[in-house]
Amino acid sequence: MTVPPEGLPLAAEFPDATREQWQRLVEGVLRKAGAANPAAPVPSGQEAEDALATEVEDGLRVRPLYTAEDSAIDSGYPGFPPFLRGSRPQGSAVAGWDVRQQHAAPDPQRANEAVLADLENGVSSLWLTVGEAGLPIAALPQELRGVYLDLAAVVLDAGPQFAAAAEQLFAVYAERQVPAEAAAGNLGADPLGLLARTGRAQDTAAQLADAAALAARCHRDFPAVRALTVDALAYHDAGASTAEELGCSLATGVAYLRELTAAGLSVDAAAGQLEFRYAATADQFLTIAKLRAARRLWARVAQVSGVTPGAAAQRQHAVTSSVMMTERDPWVNMLRTTVACLAAGLGGADAVTVLPFDTAFGLPDAFARRVARNTQSILLEESHLARVIDPAGGSWYVEQLTDELAQSAWAWFQEIERAGGQQAALGSGLVGERIAATWAQRSDDLAHRREPITGVSEFPNLAELPVVRDPAPAPPGGGLPRVRRSQAFEALRSRSDARLNATGERPRVFLAALGPAAVHTGRSSFAANLFQAGGLETVVGQATDPADTAALTEAFAASGASTACLCSGDKLYAEHAEAAAIALKAAGARRVLLAGRPGGEQREAYQRAGVDEFVFAGGDAVAVLTSVLDEIGAL
Repeated sequence: MTVPPEGLPLAAEFPDATREQWQRLVEGVLRKAGAANPAAPVPSGQEAEDALATEVEDGLRVRPLYTAEDSAIDSGYPGFPPFLRGSRPQGSAVAGWDVRQQHAAPDPQRANEAVLADLENGVSSLWLTVGEAGLPIAALPQELRGVYLDLAAVVLDAGPQFAAAAEQLFAVYAERQVPAEAAAGNLGADPLGLLARTGRAQDTAAQLADAAALAARCHRDFPAVRALTVDALAYHDAGASTAEELGCSLATGVAYLRELTAAGLSVDAAAGQLEFRYAATADQFLTIAKLRAARRLWARVAQVSGVTPGAAAQRQHAVTSSVMMTERDPWVNMLRTTVACLAAGLGGADAVTVLPFDTAFGLPDAFARRVARNTQSILLEESHLARVIDPAGGSWYVEQLTDELAQSAWAWFQEIERAGGQQAALGSGLVGERIAATWAQRSDDLAHRREPITGVSEFPNLAELPVVRDPAPAPPGGGLPRVRRSQAFEALRSRSDARLNATGERPRVFLAALGPAAVHTGRSSFAANLFQAGGLETVVGQATDPADTAALTEAFAASGASTACLCSGDKLYAEHAEAAAIALKAAGARRVLLAGRPGGEQREAYQRAGVDEFVFAGGDAVAVLTSVLDEIGAL
């Protein structure tokens, strides 16, 4: 066998397949898939390929096939501009990434116990929430009692009190005689992030001046301590898209470069005072692309700002998304954060924080913190995730997604700059309005279950026991909102819980299953899943003989429900749905629904017979569930 000069010799005797051949095969599959509707046109060629594409946020489309023809720009080498492949030549291969856990308990003793437990069991740096939203600043020495501050980096998050918290930390360093060159971490100054969170513009100028003074002090006295955090979580938590999160972080970083250089720091020193914080989600490929694109974008900003290549790498702290965390079936959050952590590691984050699964309830307990830190330990020590530098590099899909995301984020960044910069864009409402529009669109996708939430909008568990935690101090508010994907469905579940607590029973829906199980199971299972997502208990009444309306109404009366939903196949619907709807209404059903999406005259006939609404895949589940709860009279 002749070995080709390039590539693998395997199957070298066979001719290469072409994209056109693959498209024709796709065309055949689509033709078979559309056999139920022969009148529908079958896409061909490029149209067939486009039919399998998936639209994600920011106008990006994920195609079903990527080849070498889709290669993006030269990604370079790890540790070199444009830093697509990582900010350090060695990546995380030597020591892994920085395992950073957050602590916000307001009680010093409890906080110290949690901090020591984390450090003794795999955590390498601490992210401490102090001030109004966490531990009192004066108690910082107690929280850090027993911590080797020359080994563990400390990252502060003190909101508007960042200057006072920094002074307290400096005092701890001095008291414990920590060498200045050994102290490491970040002081957490983020005036524009505070503006986004609180909307209090009157404080921003003074905060920027304080941040610049801290940066100058860190540069002079503490070479491994950074003063400022560019916290993009403020935008992600408000519902921003990935490109919007990136664009806002770039605009904030540029604003800080201007402020610090105006205060007398060199541009290299100013760049060295910034750490960027991004959200990592369960969309692993988008998270990988986000972190890679962020480094590339910041490298471009650094280049045009005159930063030398040695100081141009972006330091990244990735935090698993709070937007994706659920209160219902919270155990699934462990799976979400595992995937998000994996994506953050593969994306090249320098530090990673895994939020405990019970974060949405308040202060996490010891078990939740243990699982969070062990998630990182398993990925590092057992899955060996850090042993390969930039494992996603060279993937045509990831490279192309990174490039397209970077282009979209850069366009948004330029729009912010044209509006006068991040502070002006926040003040004018440009940022808030754009993010609100994005969240409204995503909320619509969530309501229609185009974006499913496992354990909440899909496969809910009405029998789950509630998780109770001590309340956490309230975070800063007044500016951009804080949202979660599951909030609309969880509000419906709360209405059901209120009914359960008041009466001892949940609101119910009677599923009128017409015909044999093989006919109705698909739609009765769909309907049960839908109604339970709103906290509605379902009672199935099967009429094996769909013409026996007496048996159907008897089962309905015994169910204790006031709402019924017909479930069967289209053929049986055509023969028996109208009679069944009339009988159920006569038996006292205040509302009758039908699982399916009939059209035209058939739909009108069902409505005349008493069907009030139709439930189907792709319908507005939140609207349907709200209307049913309203009809039942749920609290």
